[in-house]
This record gives sequence, structure tokens and C-alpha cells, in this order.
Amino acid sequence: MKKVVKKIAILFCLVNLGMFTSSCEKFVEYQTQGSLVPKDVANYRYLLNNTSAYETGIILGDLASDDIALEDASQQTSLNFASYSYYKNTYTWQDDIFPLNTSYENDTDWNLMYARIFRTNTIIGELPSSTGTTSEKAKLRAEALVHRADAYLTLINQYAKPYSATSATDLGVPLLLTQTVSQQLDRANVETVYQQIISDLKQATPNLPLTQLYNTLPSKPSAYGLLSRTYLYMNNYALAEAYADSALALRFTLNNLASMTDVTKHPKRISDPEILLSKIVTYGTSAYSPTAMRMSSDLVALFDANDQRYNFFTVPASRISSTYTGRYFYRELALGENRNIGPSVPEMMLIKAECQARTGQTAQAMNLVNTLRKNRVLATAFVPQEASSANDALVKVINERRREFCFRMLRWWDMRRLKNDPLFQKTITRTFNGVTYTLAPDSKRYVLPIAQYLIKLNPEIIPNP
Repeated sequence: MKKVVKKIAILFCLVNLGMFTSSCEKFVEYQTQGSLVPKDVANYRYLLNNTSAYETGIILGDLASDDIALEDASQQTSLNFASYSYYKNTYTWQDDIFPLNTSYENDTDWNLMYARIFRTNTIIGELPSSTGTTSEKAKLRAEALVHRADAYLTLINQYAKPYSATSATDLGVPLLLTQTVSQQLDRANVETVYQQIISDLKQATPNLPLTQLYNTLPSKPSAYGLLSRTYLYMNNYALAEAYADSALALRFTLNNLASMTDVTKHPKRISDPEILLSKIVTYGTSAYSPTAMRMSSDLVALFDANDQRYNFFTVPASRISSTYTGRYFYRELALGENRNIGPSVPEMMLIKAECQARTGQTAQAMNLVNTLRKNRVLATAFVPQEASSANDALVKVINERRREFCFRMLRWWDMRRLKNDPLFQKTITRTFNGVTYTLAPDSKRYVLPIAQYLIKLNPEIIPNP
């Protein structure tokens, strides 16, 4: 790999292996010190326990989605500062989100995912020669495979076209599967990347435990959940439903917000029983101005005052700034921690419901939607939703996905996969600093641009059009 990956490798050594490395000239030559035994399998357990290295995810998709509508002039003015250029550029679907020759020319989302891939490749590559039992090595390798698969699923849904009949020729992302630092960054096609994701997850599943002490560590439900999510984005509804069933067979616990009177009683993310694998956005931006996320009018219209997701996790503008208007996403400050974007029990329920709606199982789909809503809407106001047709059920499922996962990355990914479906097709417009921007269903900006800085360092990367 060229310069950018070498930087990742060096950073990984300095930050994450500093406590037991004497030299970072070559990662593969590090020697453990102190109480750790060189080449012992326990070292890789410590590496995988480094939550921040594997849990931290992306941010840009939330800013591009139709969940957000930054309409106040005072907020737009504040976002003109250079430190928020990525925010403004993503929100307005610019051809270049991270312009060259600026202080913010590098894409944190891309770098974080490839740093994770470098770490997992190192673990996968070095485990066979470590000392330890075969079962210990198999479990740790399985965890690393899950984290790698999640990183590639994230990258392919941000920097490549949605899965389609042309995926065998559509540009995907660089597919790096070994720990060397001298690989080319040529982009594999979309189909190849998806098949690698599936392969990693299927290899991992037999060696994962049914449960882990913390949901930051992969388990069988984690892998099943990611497989279900993967097949959904491949439009393979039969397998998406099958793996959602597999995940739900092992974990089907919902937090009952409907009976919760104090949001501080909500489980912490690390032990939240709904979460199959905890992943979080790059950094929390939704709680404070100027990066607070104002909800679009059509998103607000999906909620009513009896929905505890609205009551607990959104606030009027006055809670953010005296100069702002509208309603704002507030989940992070309400819970005191970053928002989960990893697979969850509600996601599996709604994937299954969507697949059922698409096969005409209208009543079954609505049963799942209503089971979730019983745990979200105050009991005194809960009325089961009904669907008049399979299409009506499908619309209601997608609306429920939007309520449940607003500002948690899935909306942008849903917009990408549904943009050509007549039921959901729309053109989005937004005005920023007096200029109007449009995102049409056929827009190339449904694929986010790869930073010019990365392309400059690695000319073999073909840019997105």
C-alpha cells in the first residue's frame, strides 16, 4: 500500500500498541513487554478489547440524508467556518467534501474504516503463529472477521453505487485482506466486496459465542444481524429475512420505552439488550450548536406526541439555541453517550417485516411493526397500524424504520437502495446561504466522493464521477 496506508499502520502502532511495543518500524516485528508474553494469543484478546478501535464508525451519511434540514440562517452562518466545511459540503451534496490544500482535506470516515481493516488483517494474519489453543484462536479470528466485514459494508454503502445488476462492473472500494503495507489501492468491484463481506461473516459465525459480556464484542447474533443487513442492501430479501430470523431466534429483547417514565433508566449502550453489535458515529455532533441536527419537516410529521422516541430523543429548538427554530435530534445528550449505528433487534424485526411485505405477507409484516410500536408508543394512545395492501405495508415499514433509526446512518443507506422505487422516489431540495441544492433520484451524489487527498497519494484510486 502507498503513503496513506503506511500512515495508518504507523498510527496504529503508536496509539494502540504503545503499551507493549518497543519498535514500530515494522508492525509484524513488535515485541510485547511487561506482563505480556510475546506471541501469546492473549495479546490479540487485548487488541480486540480496544473498543475505540473497532466501535467507532462514520458520520457523513446522516448529514446527507433527508432526516436533516438546517434552515436557520444563524446556524448556516456558524457552519461556514472551515472546521465545519465537511458538514456543510456533505449537507449540500458537494462534488468535493474534503477540498485539497485546506486544514480539513482528509476523510475521517474513510481513514477510520481502513485503520480498522488494517488492525483486523494484522490479527487474522498473525493469530495462526501465536501460542494458544485452537479454539481461542478461532474465536478471536471470528471477532476480527466480523469487525472487518462491518467496515467493508460501511465503506461500500458510502463510497460506491448501491447494489444492482451492474455490481460486477461498478467500482467498489479497495479490498485489502492482508497486513502488508505495500498493496495497491485499486478499487474492487461492488459484487466482489459484497461477496467478501458475506464470506467473512459466514466464516466467523461457527466460532462466535451466543453472547458476550459487552455488545461491543461480536457474537453469533452480531454476525447474523450483519448478514441480514448485507443481504437487504443486496436486495436479496429471502436471505435477509432468513438471517434476521436467525438473529431474532437468539436475541429478541426490546426496551419498553412506552412504560419508561425517566429516560435515565434507559440501558447504557454497552449493555443495551437491543443492540446486537455496538457501533457508533465518528463523533457525536447532534447535541450542541452549530452541528445540532434539526429534523426535517417530513421526519417530524412521522411522529406524534405519544411516541416516546419523540418525547425522549428530540427537543424543541429552544433547548439548543435561542436563535434556532424547529425540532432537534437529542438522543446523545438525553442518554449521555454516542448513538448506536450497529445492528439491533428492532432492525432485524423491521428487515423481516419489509421482506414479508414484499412477498405479500401483509398481516405478518404489520404484526412485527405493531410489536415494536407497543414498546415505543404510550399504552394509553397505542392503536395497531393496519395495511390495506402489500405496498401500504411496505410504506409503513419504511416509515417505521425512519422513526426508529433517524440520524443513525440507516436512513441514508435506505435512500440509496430505494431511490428508484416509485413508492419512495423523490427529489430533495435544500437551501444553504441563499443557494438551492437538489438531490434527484438519478443523482451521482448518492455516492459520496473519495477525498482528493487520498487520490493524490494513491493515483490508482479511480475517483467517483
